[in-house]
Amino acid sequence: MAFLLSLPPHLPKSPQNPRPTPQTPKSISTVNLKIRRIRNSLSRRDFILLSTTFSVLSLTLQSLDSQSFAESSISSKSILSAIANTTSWFQFFGDGFAIRVPPQFEDVMEPEDFNAGLSLYGDKAKPKTFAARFASSDGSEVLSVIIKPSNQLKITFLEAKDITDLGSLKEAAKIFVPGGVTLYSARTIKVKENEGFRTYYFYEFGRDEQHVALVAAVNSGKAFIAGATAPHSKWDDDGVKLRSAALSLTVL
Repeated sequence: MAFLLSLPPHLPKSPQNPRPTPQTPKSISTVNLKIRRIRNSLSRRDFILLSTTFSVLSLTLQSLDSQSFAESSISSKSILSAIANTTSWFQFFGDGFAIRVPPQFEDVMEPEDFNAGLSLYGDKAKPKTFAARFASSDGSEVLSVIIKPSNQLKITFLEAKDITDLGSLKEAAKIFVPGGVTLYSARTIKVKENEGFRTYYFYEFGRDEQHVALVAAVNSGKAFIAGATAPHSKWDDDGVKLRSAALSLTVL
């Protein structure tokens, strides 16, 4: 299953506001007269409170208008309060990453996935599709990890060391979230490491009949993407388990 899909369409820019029609001196005088009447009818304290209220309202509207993608799309209840304790789960160690595997999930990596890159063609060999892949017994729920060179996701002259080098949570969504999906939540997660903090981006969305929880991180020029997916019909029962598995991704 591909987690690196097409860019969502860009919203058209709003047209610039037309030049306001200048008011005549008569209308301005009328407005000023009304303001003076209002001021005269209010005490000094009431007028200050009224002015403060309008100022706060104006700032609030500006704040909402410039609210970040993460804040507007996060459902903290669906993320923070709906995560299972995965410490007792089997931990799989891959090439530069580790991830917890839900109980009763089986390794479904194909033999060609293990052998990819080991032929006589060396670096020109076909790259592995998945770095890890596990599935439930009926195959309807899948946990996968993909590793991609970060410069294939975003052209840059410098080696990406953190996912923030690919952009903000909103900007990186154009890389990791397919267009036309229903985005349920998005979040920036910072994990303390020996040399500072590692940033992970989390996205949860629905596409067709599938519900997907995706976590991405970058290290040493490589992007690590963990995705857990299941049909919408199973997400109510197993969503916490799958979300927790995706969030257990650790870059080593």
